[in-house]
Amino acid sequence: MTTKEYLYTDESNLPRELAHGVVREPPAPFYSHQQLVLNIARLLAAYVELHQCGHVGIAPLDVVLDAARALVVQPDVLFIAAERGSIIRNQIWGAPDLVVEVLSPGSAAHDRGEKLDWYREYGVRECWLVDPGGPHITVFDFTSSTRTTSVVTPADPLRSMVIPGFVVPAAILLP
Repeated sequence: MTTKEYLYTDESNLPRELAHGVVREPPAPFYSHQQLVLNIARLLAAYVELHQCGHVGIAPLDVVLDAARALVVQPDVLFIAAERGSIIRNQIWGAPDLVVEVLSPGSAAHDRGEKLDWYREYGVRECWLVDPGGPHITVFDFTSSTRTTSVVTPADPLRSMVIPGFVVPAAILLP
């Protein structure tokens, strides 16, 4: 399937992605997953709105990383800096500055592997993999030539490298 065919199919609230022409439709997430996504999105949106520093979105929202290669993803939560707001149309056309993926048993391997590689390759600057079973958050900083990774536990502060001044106790995001 091409990117154009994918984008012009019937609108759906189901999670789905287009990976090099193949549609992937995982099952709907569990309630606990969605509660965590909602908590993270609320926290980010409140901060971003207060400081007028960008835009926050939640899945299902298509992010076209590579139209020519038919690569469209739906991160659980995303942030786009204000100065890059032009990539927001009916979909997001380009890499968000920050993506957040809440891991679940059915998606963890994909999120930690191929999807994380796509985020790095296509210009996402920061990625959080939230592992409620850990509980911990793995933060990937892709802003330098070497990939920097840190693990944040409930006892630690969670800082964003791409949202100016954003620091919260990780415990408020982890179960």
